[in-house]
Amino acid sequence: MDETTDSNPFAQVPIEVTISVGRARPLVRDLLRLARDAVLPLDRRVDDPVELYVGDRLIARGELQELDGDAAGQLAVRLTEVANLRGGL
Repeated sequence: MDETTDSNPFAQVPIEVTISVGRARPLVRDLLRLARDAVLPLDRRVDDPVELYVGDRLIARGELQELDGDAAGQLAVRLTEVANLRGGL
């Protein structure tokens, strides 16, 4: 971080980032029939990039990864593309 970021009072405020791995568009009747162990196909493949959002604003894209070591099994995202927050991706 640079000195400007460190001195900004908002720099220490936590923010929620949502990771979108895909979307599904089932018919309502199919959604109502879902039960345990049902599979809902998404519009993306496992190796497709995921999208990171703050609110409804796309801020980055990345790849899902599994952490190693003490955090083994935990999901993470390796960023591959980051938005210029003033101009978008």
